[in-house]
Amino acid sequence: MYKTLIVVDTEDSPLKDQFSDVISFEKYLRDYPKVNEPQTRLINLCDTEHYLSKGYYCSLLAEARKHVVLPSVKTINNLRNEVDLQSLVPLISGFTESLDQSIWIYFGKTHGLNQGHNQAQIKGLKTFAKKLFQEYPSPIIKLNISHDSATSSANSSANSSANSSGIRTGMTVSIERCAPNALPENEQVIFLEQLKDFTQTVWRMGSGAKRHRWDMAILVNPEEKVPPSNKDALSRFVKAAAKQGINAEIVSYSQITNINQYDALFIRETTAIDHHTYRLACEAEKNGIVVLDDPTSILRCCNKVFLHDAFSYQKVPSLNTVVVSDASAETVAKLRDEMGFPLVLKMPEGSFSNGVYKVKTEEELTEKLLELLAESALVLAQEYCFTDYDWRIGVLNGRAIYACRYKMARNHWQIYNHESERFFSGGFETMPTFEVPQKVLKAALKACAAVGNGLYGVDIKQKDNNVYVLEVNDNPSIDHKVEDAYLGNELYMQIMSEFQRRLEERGKA
Repeated sequence: MYKTLIVVDTEDSPLKDQFSDVISFEKYLRDYPKVNEPQTRLINLCDTEHYLSKGYYCSLLAEARKHVVLPSVKTINNLRNEVDLQSLVPLISGFTESLDQSIWIYFGKTHGLNQGHNQAQIKGLKTFAKKLFQEYPSPIIKLNISHDSATSSANSSANSSANSSGIRTGMTVSIERCAPNALPENEQVIFLEQLKDFTQTVWRMGSGAKRHRWDMAILVNPEEKVPPSNKDALSRFVKAAAKQGINAEIVSYSQITNINQYDALFIRETTAIDHHTYRLACEAEKNGIVVLDDPTSILRCCNKVFLHDAFSYQKVPSLNTVVVSDASAETVAKLRDEMGFPLVLKMPEGSFSNGVYKVKTEEELTEKLLELLAESALVLAQEYCFTDYDWRIGVLNGRAIYACRYKMARNHWQIYNHESERFFSGGFETMPTFEVPQKVLKAALKACAAVGNGLYGVDIKQKDNNVYVLEVNDNPSIDHKVEDAYLGNELYMQIMSEFQRRLEERGKA
């Protein structure tokens, strides 16, 4: 668990009357780091306006001392330069000229919006503030919105086509930093409230809270139709984490304002490369946060072209697969001759049987190839192999931890039937890993070795005496009463034990 310090410019700061963990920059410079001190987080409230100021050195020293600091030196430098807000401006593009004003943002939140704002504008502004904090995490940011009516009128016709993003012509948006002592008197009260909320709720430093060594975010998407873990499984992850000294919190992407407030990130939302799950995993890894799924695993598992190439190079047993880049008659004829019909076409990215199609004729093959190649430069063609079930082997850090046989959805050739709501998925059978045929286990571990050392679910077909690895999933399903049907709570303990091991190793580095 982290200790929080609030660092201010001088000893006589009025904040000392409000918070117990307020220290001056001189004290932080003189007395830290301390021997055997707990992990420390800093909220730097010193003036960071000037280069090489106390505020600048406060963040610089904090980073050198391995303290998590807000704002970081990078953020200070970025805010000193001209900030590009182009991507965020559309969120408030509906503001009219009458709403020219300055708005204070504290820890990514806005307050005191006047009656001149409609609900859409308020929502847009709150989203703007949150995203701004994610991009430039700083305690206080002043947002200035202005309109140049003359410019707007003169340029309205000239800029109508160029202004396709919806940004109002003539609207100017800028941001600036501010120290707490420079805030207007009425804003200082609001800032103190938000500072208290951030330190005690977001950074969870309330005195009554149970203390843990580490904090974890379990990322979920409440709107996801087929999430990797159901609610009962998530609650068991939280309980297992607590037994390992980890305070786990279930959050959605919109709730994460600063990933650096956590020591670990456990992604329980379906991942994709061009998606916030991958970007968040990258940010976490860059900042030394223990993360499953790690970005390398996401990158490799989410792209079936990579898996096909890796399987071929590592001699992982797999079905005959060809990477296709065109839908010419020659290509279609070659696929027909080599694989016959039916055969399976796969988009490079997809999960839970999405982006997988069975074609039965040359005409269907040509039509579907043209359709898929319009979205992706490459498509995979794979020989068709029907079995009553697919093996799913759960692997964590090179070790098999659970095994299931997923049966095909009723009247369908896949585990999931996305066209059927009643019979969306087939049945399952969970068993101990020692009852799994050795060929299946060996193939699963070999496939994972080609990807990484994370948490994976390996899909395998077994036909006669042969096994074929279909894919390695970086974000495998772990549902209560399904994957945990044999191990029970032990499955969750094993995963959280791995997090604990990695957190311990991180501390030794």
